[in-house]
Amino acid sequence: MDKIKWIVFAVVVLGLLGGIVWFSKSNQQAASTFKGDPSKVINDGPIADHVSGNKDQKVILVEYGDYECPACGSVYSSVKDLTDKYQDKLTFVFRNFPLTTIHPNALAAATAAEAAGLQGKYWEMHDALYQNQTAWANLDSSQRGSVFESYAQQLGLDVNKFRQDLSSGDIATKIARDRDSAQTYNVDSTPTFVINGKKFTESSATDIPALTKSVEDALKLSFPGFQPAPAAS
Repeated sequence: MDKIKWIVFAVVVLGLLGGIVWFSKSNQQAASTFKGDPSKVINDGPIADHVSGNKDQKVILVEYGDYECPACGSVYSSVKDLTDKYQDKLTFVFRNFPLTTIHPNALAAATAAEAAGLQGKYWEMHDALYQNQTAWANLDSSQRGSVFESYAQQLGLDVNKFRQDLSSGDIATKIARDRDSAQTYNVDSTPTFVINGKKFTESSATDIPALTKSVEDALKLSFPGFQPAPAAS
């Protein structure tokens, strides 16, 4: 009887070890799904990075953001002002990093932005989501869907197509790629900014004056004779 117990025990242990090895390999494969250079604009996959401003990529500002994140919402206008101010020289990329454990509507919002992008209205939906963040952040799934569709209608989208695209595998792949690329910079909170491949590491990611200075310093290095634009009065 003791011999049989030992045989059973050995089989169980081997099974557990096999499961651990499989789990480890699966995690390694999942972590290595992204193969590009996250410091540059990513064009692989069914949906490329969404880019605003200069396309030459001499100075690239990447934001890893969450549409439901209050901190992201608080800096949205300032970041838009900064990127608009230097749009002739600065390349701005927004990547999705929804913190789903604390923001239950973040993934749905990211999906809505990407769905609008399939009809050429990504940045318009991006703006609408942040400008109206408090209107949808605490809604349940059925309510938020109606709100997102109302934004799509206001933007002149084909609402039926928008609704269908919310379940698109291409969009799921794009959001997963954004998340995977964030591993390069150990992103664990939002907003996280990356300037020319270097993570912005001020004590607060919402320190807009410090972010502005870092962007302007990068512009000075890339554009001889560059002069920062006067601060808004």
